[in-house]
Amino acid sequence: MKVFWHDAQLKHDPRFFLARGETRPNFETPARAEALLASCQAMGMDIVAPAPADRAALLTVHDDAYLDFVRDAFAAWAVLQDTGPEVVANSHPSPEMLANGARVPEHIVGQAGWFTADAACPIGPHTWESALWAAACALTAAEEAAAGRSAYALARPPGHHTFRARAGGHCYVNNAALAAERLRSLGAGRVVVLDIDSHHGNGTQSIFWDRADVLFVSLHGDPNRYYPWFTGHAGERGGGAGAGFNLNFPLPIGSGDAVWLAALADGLRAIREFHPDALVLSLGFDASEHEPLNALAVTEDGFACAGERIGGLGIPTAIVQEGGYNVSLLGVLLERFLDGFGR
Repeated sequence: MKVFWHDAQLKHDPRFFLARGETRPNFETPARAEALLASCQAMGMDIVAPAPADRAALLTVHDDAYLDFVRDAFAAWAVLQDTGPEVVANSHPSPEMLANGARVPEHIVGQAGWFTADAACPIGPHTWESALWAAACALTAAEEAAAGRSAYALARPPGHHTFRARAGGHCYVNNAALAAERLRSLGAGRVVVLDIDSHHGNGTQSIFWDRADVLFVSLHGDPNRYYPWFTGHAGERGGGAGAGFNLNFPLPIGSGDAVWLAALADGLRAIREFHPDALVLSLGFDASEHEPLNALAVTEDGFACAGERIGGLGIPTAIVQEGGYNVSLLGVLLERFLDGFGR
């Protein structure tokens, strides 16, 4: 199995993080990717630089104005007086504002609120470059899957909280959604995005909400008590042509292997019934029992079992890295998962 990675993904180094009214160190650090990369090297995997992502590929998932914002935001922010070192919004448009005709502000401070969903996606001087290469890894992994070979995109920063035109939750470009679109363009008639990150993939759900050609399945902590808070409930089944093609498994806080793997079994059953041509796996390790941002309590053995069951589908898979913030454990969890998957 090939691993797609580019060193420029280490340049993004976010600092701002707001949790329960306190600013704390950001967990989405370059050290995460370094730990995962070291594990791939120790396993003797074939680590390859991806082809660059072009604008046309990004536009299959994201709006033009949003991409311009992520690209240009830091430069516009840096010339202001009395600002922090990263672009962070302090106001977002409410549903009432949107209903009353709210529109994109001309000023960067207002744009930061318009184009971000929360305060967990600070934009620094290298965010755009790193996000572009993360997207490139996902796209190239999808090309491998389209050729019938599974691959691992060591994508960092992660992507599944990115909407079509809004960043959020450490994410700036939706890597998994890009991989799904690339698979569709290369002939896969039906694609599944399976998200096992402990946080609901709200951005991915939104992007494919009204689509019947992409099935979205997510296992995650109960959003009544866990980020992203507002979506991820079992009753969210898709809309329009996509009705019935969105499947959420919100799990009680503290759920361990038995509950998590039972939900995975239900998700895999739905995937088999969908008869997909290819799979995109949003692989998060923040469901770990030792995760600093955890809501679930999955063990190393649980991840190994998940890898075996997902690999057992026998479907060409683009594995796209999402969350997981226990740097000391990430490499072990990746190795256990990939060994189970059948690397």
